[in-house]
Amino acid sequence: METIVFDIGETLTRDDRYWGSWADWLDVPRHTLSALVGAVVAQGRDNAEALRLLRPGIDVAAEYRAREAAGHGEDLDETDLYPDVRPALSALRDQGVRVIVAGNQTPRAGELLRGLALPADLVVTSGEWGVAKPQPEFFQRVLDVARCAPEATLYVGDHPANDVFPAKAAGLRAAHIRRGPWGHLWADDADVAAAADWCIDSLTQLSGIVTG
Repeated sequence: METIVFDIGETLTRDDRYWGSWADWLDVPRHTLSALVGAVVAQGRDNAEALRLLRPGIDVAAEYRAREAAGHGEDLDETDLYPDVRPALSALRDQGVRVIVAGNQTPRAGELLRGLALPADLVVTSGEWGVAKPQPEFFQRVLDVARCAPEATLYVGDHPANDVFPAKAAGLRAAHIRRGPWGHLWADDADVAAAADWCIDSLTQLSGIVTG
């Protein structure tokens, strides 16, 4: 592998703070929203549908802007990173691998992630690209910044429908990481196991994939 590209939510960062802040904004118990997110994901629906179950007709984009204006917008810091992120990314760069972070997030999330100074060659989000997973155009952008052949590019993510399947359709290699609600939900799914080139439990396993 010459380039490894990482999804963001539940691959590099925990989503706890994100959904917790939405629950606080909508004035509902955090566990209620968390349960609804799990329910819609298990049904194969977009996780934002959980917000619409709580507030039918909600304009999510408008509410996002209202949160920002009220000083309750997105936030990320070191505590949101999984503990293996910095060691794994640093090790890959030491091995000569180009490391890219590219996932479905807002432009604000991109700013916050770059502010963490991750050991990565590029950090970019779907909001900044104007195209999101699982659209093929997103993975074409991934290939553009990977600067190598598709078969030498590995995409790492927790969500089969957003990460594993479309990455493989674009000709990339794919690794499914078994953590977070989506990673665990589909951990033993036969279709995911068949599609993914590797199934991993920690990002530190990627160094062995590179050398292997």
